Amino acid sequence: MGKARREAVDERQKIVAAMQARLKREDRRRKIAIYGTSAVVLLALAGTVTTVIVVDQQSKAATHAAASKPIDGIQSFTGLTRQHTSDHVTYPQNPPVGGDHAPVWTNCGTYTHPVNTWESVHSMEHGAVWVTYRPDLPQTQIDVLAKQAASHPYELLSPYPALPSAVVASAWGKQLKLDSAQDPRLPVFLKKYLQGPQTPEPGAPCSGGVQG
Repeated sequence: MGKARREAVDERQKIVAAMQARLKREDRRRKIAIYGTSAVVLLALAGTVTTVIVVDQQSKAATHAAASKPIDGIQSFTGLTRQHTSDHVTYPQNPPVGGDHAPVWTNCGTYTHPVNTWESVHSMEHGAVWVTYRPDLPQTQIDVLAKQAASHPYELLSPYPALPSAVVASAWGKQLKLDSAQDPRLPVFLKKYLQGPQTPEPGAPCSGGVQG
């Protein structure tokens, strides 16, 4: 091979080597950029999740603390009878908070129609909280109540005609009238009275009865 040809081959090899080196550098920069961006995104997500968990824990702690104190506006009723009857019962409270009731209970859960009053009183005897709302309550507020009820196996949620307030939470012997589903006293009431100390038959089921 002549000198000129060797020099040409060497030059091509240098050019190829330089191109390969440049491509490797560019590939490294792309990987660094991708990994760096991914790391930033992961850190941001981790921070968001941590914040949500902390806020949720703080909210639960605040609700628990509030439930240990008297709830503003709550009404208490005593001397409630507990006989099973097939007769129509007229209750002095609206909705009722206890008294004689049907032999079977309403299954806890969310209903979009009014449920049987006499059977629902039996549910409260078992430790249920009956959250009722006016049928014309805005759907956004109903959604708030439904989401809340979904996490409580002993909560009964239903519309109730001629309700004295937009929302009323009732447990055996306890009642709280509210102007909004977002009232911060509602989760406190639920925390305190779902299977709470006022329950005549704690541990009795709120399923296996009648579906509304």
